[in-house]
Amino acid sequence: MQRLSARQRAVLILRDVLDWRAAEVAEFLGITTAAVNSLLLRSRAQVEEAAGAEEDVVEPTDPVHRATLDRFIEAFHQADMDGLSRLLRAEVVLEMPPTPTWFLGRAPVMQFIAGVCRAHSTRMVPTTANGQPAAAVYKLEADGTYRAHSVQVLTVTRTGGTRIVAFLDPGLFGVFGLPDSLAPAVSP
Repeated sequence: MQRLSARQRAVLILRDVLDWRAAEVAEFLGITTAAVNSLLLRSRAQVEEAAGAEEDVVEPTDPVHRATLDRFIEAFHQADMDGLSRLLRAEVVLEMPPTPTWFLGRAPVMQFIAGVCRAHSTRMVPTTANGQPAAAVYKLEADGTYRAHSVQVLTVTRTGGTRIVAFLDPGLFGVFGLPDSLAPAVSP
């Protein structure tokens, strides 16, 4: 939806969600019925393209998702931006509910992640969310303890990661049966 123009979003919502007739939408928006139908077709096509083909999404039982998650976590821990970048598709999206901030495209996503890696020491624990690979992120605090920070859910296809949704709600850790904190890392 975020890739659509305001008018495309309005037409898609009015037609497909609220079930308005094309003539009603045209009158409401001050455009022709033909324009409404054209906008609707383009909107649906863009949404479908952004979502990726259903058969392209890796099923939870597929070992590809776990291998990708493991590589994602390892690259993040190592601040390996090249490794992370190789895991993501060019049109990857990063969202961070409940904040309205989001990034579209590998370069902006990687720029944001690089800043996070420079600013914070983190530990990640692999998990799943709604059948998708996910990582529970713990952020290092001043006392040396890693505290619950976010749950990052990855949408993985056979051609790479298409979406990262970082839920910035430490309260979710209990839902996943995860602790609120991890003991400080022990140096070898």
